[in-house]
Amino acid sequence: MIQSIGSRQKYAATLLIITVTLLILSCSQETSKENAKLKQASEYFPKEKTQVLVVGTFHFDYPGFDYNKTSEQNKIDVLTEPKKSEVTELVEYIKKFNPNKIAIEASPKWEATTKLRKYKDGGYRHERDERYQLGIRLASELHLDTLYSINSWGLSDDMEKKDSVYIKNLFKDYDFQSDDPYNQYMTDWYNEENKLASQVNLLELFKLMNSKESHDYGYGAYLVGDFKLDNYRGADILSIWWYSRNLRIFRNIQKITENKNDRILVIFGNGHAPVFRQLLEASPEYDFVEFDSL
Repeated sequence: MIQSIGSRQKYAATLLIITVTLLILSCSQETSKENAKLKQASEYFPKEKTQVLVVGTFHFDYPGFDYNKTSEQNKIDVLTEPKKSEVTELVEYIKKFNPNKIAIEASPKWEATTKLRKYKDGGYRHERDERYQLGIRLASELHLDTLYSINSWGLSDDMEKKDSVYIKNLFKDYDFQSDDPYNQYMTDWYNEENKLASQVNLLELFKLMNSKESHDYGYGAYLVGDFKLDNYRGADILSIWWYSRNLRIFRNIQKITENKNDRILVIFGNGHAPVFRQLLEASPEYDFVEFDSL
């Protein structure tokens, strides 16, 4: 009987120890959960980022390279009033960003910095091209000594040099003439927007063109129509042509970025701006500055 009582006491003591231990472990786990912090992804990266302002523009000199073209009656002359003063207003607005670097849609062969120096000496004042009217003019008035040419072409151009027959067959019927109804919606939108430069103030037009909604639909314009060619052919074309080109341009932006204090102004055809927006907003290195926030 004495042994039996002793055994039960030992059993009870052991059970008590186990219970207390489990309670302590449970409390420890609860405390650990309370102390744990759910960190947002952004907390793992530096808060200071390089500021980039993208100014998507139409081509002031109407070179006719884009698929969607402006009719003669809707073209403007930025060298005569009232558009001449509107360009000045636009330039003064962009200056508020106070960039220390300006990048334009040009290749190195265009010799942007050489042209900038000649502009400062009085040259190129009658050029309508937005690279002069915006890029070079801004660089001059902001007393910058370098203008960056960051344009590039896509992988498809490299591939064509190696196998032109394959690329020709791949791009067959990629001509923006699809019977997809959404292709017509986009064409109607572009045609109406092409009229606006002759009808509204340029600064207001640029705010509209560079809005998030405009960029979203501009991005989506490439995801309809010929994008649906065959099974994946349209998607493959877009990836090695348009998307590849813009990724390379973005890489060129990275190349001219020296530190987080840089304030980079990018002036490009507005068709590029939606992709730039996506890349800059997703990048942990950059802050995309909204055009209408200046």
